[in-house]
Amino acid sequence: MTGSSPRPGLTHTSRLTVDDGLTVPAVSDALHGFADMPRVFATAYLVAFVENTCIEALAPLLDAGSRTVGTSVDLSHSAATPVGMTVTARVELVEVEGRRLRFAVECRDDSDVISAGHHERHVIDAAKFDRRLAAKQAAAGH
Repeated sequence: MTGSSPRPGLTHTSRLTVDDGLTVPAVSDALHGFADMPRVFATAYLVAFVENTCIEALAPLLDAGSRTVGTSVDLSHSAATPVGMTVTARVELVEVEGRRLRFAVECRDDSDVISAGHHERHVIDAAKFDRRLAAKQAAAGH
């Protein structure tokens, strides 16, 4: 990590307007159980939105060739958000232990708090990660 490595207290906020592509029925054609669900912001996309907000927060502080990967998600999803509303994610880096980064998370829509919890990421060397992944694929015959 750079001389300005991530430190507790780092915050970042992102906004996202929910459209049909971010609703539960849109999660995946491969997962047919979602097809008849309500057209509200999907938990799967909520998690991805939180991860992306953390990635954005960290991007200016990482060395070239470093990335972060999500390793733990502990989030509620306590209120439904209909199409057309904006969701705001606010993340705060609350703990740094070596390469492990722990964020406190709160997400709100135009009316309510819809999510709270924590998300952890680890800093990785992208090239080393890719080599390990290729070795795993080769060992599994893929």
